[in-house]
Amino acid sequence: MHVYDTITDALTDLDSRGYNLDFNLTAESLACKSVNLFLKPEEFEIEEVYRFEGMTDPADSSVVYAISSNAGNLKGVLVDGYGVYAENISPELLNKLKIHHE
Repeated sequence: MHVYDTITDALTDLDSRGYNLDFNLTAESLACKSVNLFLKPEEFEIEEVYRFEGMTDPADSSVVYAISSNAGNLKGVLVDGYGVYAENISPELLNKLKIHHE
């Protein structure tokens, strides 16, 4: 596992290691709009997780997930705030993220 000082450092290194897609959360899946891809919780794995604390405001905390999928042998990243997604996504997706978040 790597150690990064900033989210930018993490994203730059992950990109250099092949995590090239940008994922966003939808209600039921991870979405990558650039390639019109939607991954359900059972279709991806979380390979690495990095947490970043806000310098002055804990509400500014973020987490970076390094995601891989055998569906097309894809790799990418998901950047999200702590707990931001809890009310907006399916229980299956929430559980997959929580396992690696806590």
